Amino acid sequence: MMVRKITSLTLLIAFSLLILTSIILYIVPQGRIAFWVDWHLWGLTKNQWGNLHINLGVLVLVSGLVHVYYNWRALVAYMKNRAKQIKVFTPSFTVALMLTLGVVVGTYYEIAPMGSIISLGEAIKERAAIKYGEPPYGHAELSPLTVFARKQGLDLELSMTLLKGAGLVVGGDNDTIAEIADHNGLIPQQVYAVIKPALKDEISGKDGLPESPPPGFGNMTLGAVCSEYNLSLPEVIRGLNANDIKAEAGMTIKQMAHANGISPMAVFERLRGLDLP
Repeated sequence: MMVRKITSLTLLIAFSLLILTSIILYIVPQGRIAFWVDWHLWGLTKNQWGNLHINLGVLVLVSGLVHVYYNWRALVAYMKNRAKQIKVFTPSFTVALMLTLGVVVGTYYEIAPMGSIISLGEAIKERAAIKYGEPPYGHAELSPLTVFARKQGLDLELSMTLLKGAGLVVGGDNDTIAEIADHNGLIPQQVYAVIKPALKDEISGKDGLPESPPPGFGNMTLGAVCSEYNLSLPEVIRGLNANDIKAEAGMTIKQMAHANGISPMAVFERLRGLDLP
């Protein structure tokens, strides 16, 4: 009897916490942003919340199996008809199965309300991107200063001078942005703010798309892309339409990809391949 009580209470507590971690992971910023701004909630990072979610899931699974073992007779009784014969597809089981399959299929095809839940989560994460700001590229915080400076067009020597002038402790130019931030009680974004004046050229405002899509590119509208990279919107739309790509100024890159049955990366490559005047 004691084991049954412990099992049921463990399942209740672990399941409640699993719901909490699910909500946290639903609203947490995208990884590239969370790591760039060293995002924490109640003292835990995005990775720590994810690890907690996984281990709570394992605990729910184990305690759930034990719970099934101790309540097997009751579960079997649920699958018996009025004649006391075991029948898997009882009305109750069929309804439960249909509800579950409805959620699975609805999620796959993004049908409301499942699709709306996914869209809301993405909208929350995009608001976080606006609030905290995008990193220069994915996992930029893991790049050594030499690599980061080269990718961002920064003068390495001047970057080191700026860091030391700001009173930051730097072991060498092979220290990663995250290491420099950690050693000085900062976040990677703040380290970048210190060395940003070492920019050799004005990168933003250059004509044409970069060699690889920047972070958050999939959520930019076509109009915003053209404005950011000094492209003629009418010419871009005409060029895409000529290549059988449905495109509108207000459509995001992800929406264009979905509408044309291709990936966002394929849309980016089509954009780069346009022969614009």
